[in-house]
Amino acid sequence: MKKIQMVDLQSQYSKIKDVVNPSIQEILESAAFINGPKVHEFQKNLEDYLGVKHVIPCANGTDALQIAMMGLGLKPGDEVITADFTFAATVEVIALLQLTPVLVDVDPVTFNIDTEAIKKAITHKTKAIVPVHLFGLAANMEEILEVAKAHNLYVIEDNAQGIGANYTYKDGSKVKTGVIGDVASTSFFPSKNLGCYGDGGAIFTNDDDLAHTIRGIVNHGMYKRYHHDVVGVNSRLDSIQAAVLDAKLPHLDEYNRTRRNTARKYNEALKNHPNITVPSGKTECEGICSSCDCHVFHQYTLNLKGIDRDGLVAHLNNNGIPCGVYYPIPLHLQKAYADERYNEEDFAVTNDLVKNVISLPMHTELDDEQIELITTTVLNFINNSK
Repeated sequence: MKKIQMVDLQSQYSKIKDVVNPSIQEILESAAFINGPKVHEFQKNLEDYLGVKHVIPCANGTDALQIAMMGLGLKPGDEVITADFTFAATVEVIALLQLTPVLVDVDPVTFNIDTEAIKKAITHKTKAIVPVHLFGLAANMEEILEVAKAHNLYVIEDNAQGIGANYTYKDGSKVKTGVIGDVASTSFFPSKNLGCYGDGGAIFTNDDDLAHTIRGIVNHGMYKRYHHDVVGVNSRLDSIQAAVLDAKLPHLDEYNRTRRNTARKYNEALKNHPNITVPSGKTECEGICSSCDCHVFHQYTLNLKGIDRDGLVAHLNNNGIPCGVYYPIPLHLQKAYADERYNEEDFAVTNDLVKNVISLPMHTELDDEQIELITTTVLNFINNSK
């Protein structure tokens, strides 16, 4: 059996290197390293894949989220509501722009932002909601849009973990995550479902005026060289990363199907254990059937009950099995984002999750033998620890 990895980028690369290598060589020979033809080609192909009017590539996912907020013209002191249970980048950019982050609890089943908590957090200063499609599962966008419309708020999707997922409306129609709100950001960090071989990101929108503003922001506020029309940043996707992403994009649906099939196999082995709650998606399909597309399983995350999570982490590592804890500390308890306005009782779900979640290896190259070893090792620890 080959070594189990949390993410196996080497094996994935070996299957597409005949496309990746010539594309990179072409860029090296042309020296079109910044804003070259390959960037524009990837941009157009991603627009077609998502069904969105505008994709604006940038340097990384954190920049993408910051630039999206800059493009909307949010002002210092404006309140932005987002989930307490997510990676710090989501709240980091809010603070960097001198906006006021307002953290709220998440749903105990999906781990995504709780719409009732959003409603309670809205004030006259609230200007935007940032739902995160956490671990690759589409957030409850239809309800979030209804809340936003009722209060005249922007919706900024954090799609860093959810690219390729579909959101299904109540009428049965589907749309890709990242093209539902006013604007969205994504990350192409190497471990993402669509990842490059360095840093990269993008902003998505169907708003022509907003797209124009954002295109200036990513390039020092310039639309014409040395004419700075808006306050901008230096955040561009380089051509080599675009070449890697363009080679991977035709495989994204296949990658996501493979992840869903892996999640189904994990679930079949673990779902009946009383101390384990497996990931869940839409009620009608539980997010694990091979045809379900609401979840793309950027992470496969268990919620443990009555189990020594840290002991399980050590046990897995001792048996050559990597794992992750996403996330061990809620954002409202992070020193940088602590606020005396927060009440612990408002974060009951998040406070429970940070103590009990564990993520198992999840990538496109896991085989049945590896999955069996991982699940058997998990069950052996839990059963022997009672």
